[in-house]
Amino acid sequence: MGKPKTSKEIISKIIYLRSRGASISEISKYTNKSKSVVSKYIKEVRVLSKFKLILKKKQDGSKFRSEKLWNESRINAKKIIKKIKLRDKVFLLIGIYWGEGTKKELNIINSDPVLLRAFVDCIKEIGVSKDRIKASIRLYNNINEKEAIKYWSNILELRKNQFYNIELIKGNKKGKLKFGMCRLRIKKSSKEFKLLMSLINTVKDHILPS
Repeated sequence: MGKPKTSKEIISKIIYLRSRGASISEISKYTNKSKSVVSKYIKEVRVLSKFKLILKKKQDGSKFRSEKLWNESRINAKKIIKKIKLRDKVFLLIGIYWGEGTKKELNIINSDPVLLRAFVDCIKEIGVSKDRIKASIRLYNNINEKEAIKYWSNILELRKNQFYNIELIKGNKKGKLKFGMCRLRIKKSSKEFKLLMSLINTVKDHILPS
């Protein structure tokens, strides 16, 4: 087997660290690459003289260690979650609905598109098809309604005619609520709602047995 290739991400990091004044030894330690590999990619890198070695200050050293831990954590996370199976999706659905879902009927409201997309992807594991999902949006009145529907429709992979209502709220809101909040209701969901709540209660019983 040949030597492992150096990813574009690592190469960019090597170049960046060198441009900020890091030594070959420091870059090698941070990227887990040999000094010869580091040297290969910094031959023509211009060191910005106005910056001091980024690893010498205590504050920069803390940021350096934190970033290194984040990189290691991302790699380990990918190793742990190689493939999500049916059982995993059911537990993910339980966690999402336990924390964010309503407790009287099968519906959920949130501003986090990733959380709602995960809910849509996982709810089918207990027998709910996308066709049974009805969506509504809660918007501040400075947000374009058509853009909001297009955004949520694309993110959740739902048809635009599945969005049946838009609730306008007075005021201006930016940031996390750029496209408002989305509520997902499941039609004729009594059976699935009872199943999901039973799953949640079963998990609760395992955590705190009576």
